Amino acid sequence: MVTDAGDPIPRFPDGFLWGVSTSAHQIEGAVDAREPSVWDVFTAEPGRVKDGSTAAVACDHYHRYREDVALLAGLGVDAYRFSISWPRVNSPGGLDFYDRLVDELCAAGIRPVPTLFHWDLPARLDWLDRDTAPRFAEYAALVAARLGDRVTKWITLNEPAEHTLLGHALGAHAPGKRLLFDALPVAHHQLLAHGLAVRALRAAGAADIGIANSHGPTWPASTAPEDLAAADFYDVLLNRLFADPLLLGHYPEGIGELLPGDVDADLKVIAEPLDWYGVNYYAPTRVGAPQDAESEFGGLTIPAELPFSVREIEGPPVTDFGWPVVPEGLTELLTVFRDRYGDRLPPVLITENGCSYEGIDDQDRIAYLDGHVRALHRAVEAGVDVRGYFVWSLLDNFEWAEGYARRFGLVHVDYDTQERTPKASYGWFRELLRAQR
Repeated sequence: MVTDAGDPIPRFPDGFLWGVSTSAHQIEGAVDAREPSVWDVFTAEPGRVKDGSTAAVACDHYHRYREDVALLAGLGVDAYRFSISWPRVNSPGGLDFYDRLVDELCAAGIRPVPTLFHWDLPARLDWLDRDTAPRFAEYAALVAARLGDRVTKWITLNEPAEHTLLGHALGAHAPGKRLLFDALPVAHHQLLAHGLAVRALRAAGAADIGIANSHGPTWPASTAPEDLAAADFYDVLLNRLFADPLLLGHYPEGIGELLPGDVDADLKVIAEPLDWYGVNYYAPTRVGAPQDAESEFGGLTIPAELPFSVREIEGPPVTDFGWPVVPEGLTELLTVFRDRYGDRLPPVLITENGCSYEGIDDQDRIAYLDGHVRALHRAVEAGVDVRGYFVWSLLDNFEWAEGYARRFGLVHVDYDTQERTPKASYGWFRELLRAQR
């Protein structure tokens, strides 16, 4: 693969896994064929989604999955990371859909990599309730019993940090609760659910299990003590709170005593060994001491009562979402994790990386992906054991509280006609994959 600058992208190690990612609620539609999720309830409330839309149809992937698998085959990916809708599995015939999808992927020579939870909790459940964790393990066992003869690589949870922060602390996502630090039990119960699901998957014969956690470097706004302290607190809250228990078997100092139940016993479950560790990377965050007024970050309002504020990263270009484009942050993140966790860090997969840009001739997306793939290779050269890279996303889709205003896809979707049109970035990624083989 050659960039406009004429520099070839370096080759990754043999066996490196190349793929793309999606999630059930964002693309499937067909809400009448499953029970409600917290997102169905949330989007029905006026003012929750910026354009007033819902995911009732989305990309209609439920009916058009064969067309989408053909797009995957044309792209030439090794693997497809999708999510399974817990509300759909709870409904009659729900697992039949995933049976058909997995069969279609296998027939196309594409490895299915399902995520068991990508934010679409059944509406009758609540992560504040500890009992949701064992119920998730039961659901994981049910899915593994049906699909485990063809699925070998599993992901338990997607981004429990964002689901806790946006959905339960700040109220910006479903289920729309604004609990601030009283949302900490949600984080703990999700991690407990992960550990119980790992045990359930192992009991079903699975031997290749990971999680998809979102991470990014935290950059202090200055060297002032108050900014350094705020940045350290933010890093604990968004990075270490969700990585330390999994990889080290304990929470960061001061966190465990804030959590419910027998935390020490729960940590033995949470720290079940992983076969690999998934990282979703988008951008670093610049953090300073709290300010008198609210701060804004990528369309998210940060309340003034929190012990930190999010500041603008000046200099780099930004995506249509307003997120800074900082490929070197991916290298930094992975090398920091290597140094922080040492031999407790299993092999790493980049389970999401992508950007929001308009247009079918999406040269900005190509530049973004090119820069991040190169940054990832620098991490490999620095000794980080990285085994794969998944672009977010195959399709433009329902972007949560943003509705349909943001387009992350390698494939453009006309939501009125459901016509799919591969973008320039689709062709770029296809050529990259060919050059890597």
